[in-house]
Amino acid sequence: MSEQKQEIENENAQNSENLQDDLQDNEKNETNELQKELEELKDKYMRANAEFENIKKRMEKEKLSAMAYANESFAKDLLDVLDALEAAVNVECQDEISLKIKEGVQNTLDLFLKKLEKHGVALIKDEKEFDPNLHEAMFHVDSENHQSGEVVQVLQKGYKIADRVIRPTKVSVAK
Repeated sequence: MSEQKQEIENENAQNSENLQDDLQDNEKNETNELQKELEELKDKYMRANAEFENIKKRMEKEKLSAMAYANESFAKDLLDVLDALEAAVNVECQDEISLKIKEGVQNTLDLFLKKLEKHGVALIKDEKEFDPNLHEAMFHVDSENHQSGEVVQVLQKGYKIADRVIRPTKVSVAK
């Protein structure tokens, strides 16, 4: 019987060792799985955080753009008024009353231009060379004094807000 007892004890010891080995293997597997899951979650967090930062930057950029160009339509409509004031200033005056009126219109025009400038509306500078981004060619003319593609005459002034053209300069271009 003692042999049987010895065998049972050996078997129990063996089972106990196997059980401990299995438990250790299970713990290692579980630890590895948890480690992998942790790495995946860290990666997801980093990606989500980066995406959030990109969205935040894009929204800020869009907000600034919207603010910069918010008055574009309104400013574009005011350009007709500006043209009318400039035309009134360019009228020849014969008498003193007309000169006083012209002076008042000039003062109004100057104030109007300052207010437009304050809100980012700027005159497109006269360019010697035709630029389709800034100019609208109304017609081509023969000119001995200008090379082909040069602006001969400005027919209507152009304006922009920041770097966006709200009305191109209307010009005649040398052939």
